[in-house]
Amino acid sequence: MKLSQMQDLGGCRAIVNSVQTVNSLVSVYTKSTIKHKLVDIDDYIKSPKSSGYRGIHLIYRYYTTYKTEAYNGLKIEIQLRTGLQHAWATAVETVGTFISQALKSSQGEEGWLRFFALMSTAIAQREKGAIVPNTPSDKRALTIELQSYVDKLDVVRILEVYAAALQTVTQPSTKNAQYFLLQLDPSARTVAVTGYRANELERASNEYLESERRINEKTGAQAVLVSVDSLASLRRTFPNYFLDTSLFIAAVNEAVQ
Repeated sequence: MKLSQMQDLGGCRAIVNSVQTVNSLVSVYTKSTIKHKLVDIDDYIKSPKSSGYRGIHLIYRYYTTYKTEAYNGLKIEIQLRTGLQHAWATAVETVGTFISQALKSSQGEEGWLRFFALMSTAIAQREKGAIVPNTPSDKRALTIELQSYVDKLDVVRILEVYAAALQTVTQPSTKNAQYFLLQLDPSARTVAVTGYRANELERASNEYLESERRINEKTGAQAVLVSVDSLASLRRTFPNYFLDTSLFIAAVNEAVQ
């Protein structure tokens, strides 16, 4: 679970193999009898954002009659994506982090924004989904335009360089940890990983909040406190913090063949 802003209680994300599985999960959640109230569904697979972002978001209002009722009314968000959609989002965050531009908010260099919109449509065609607005529906036209941006921006080499340049600084306390604090500093080209045991959640939360305060002064810096089964699963679950764009690079190469 990712600890989010104060108006939100939290959120989680599931990465699955196909759009069909995403839709199956949406059906399971919308038909469930959980006590939290489903207040909105944002389907960015059926209607992709102009940036190219795709996925489905389920937004709930938390409700309980137990000791945590003080949190009632706060939002819980569930994000559902395919592996390729997640690889796209990871690449957007990676490039945006290093060039210090909010690409995922459709702000930044026009070339990169256009490339990611085109690449999202290429992925949508593979997944037989809706294309991004104002991108070619014809596969040949899409491939030609996409290839021009891949060459002009030197996309593959740039992404490989970003990943190779990053150093992971792992603290000794990560052994047998249940919670992990990830702190990405693109200016220093490092990601610091600090682990906390199950009984150290309060300390982890306090250090996360302190990290959030510090990174406001650093362009592109990010911090997240997460709960995962093991240190090894961090790279799979949060590839954007480790600038792992290998799956996206493979998708780019396939799209322009």
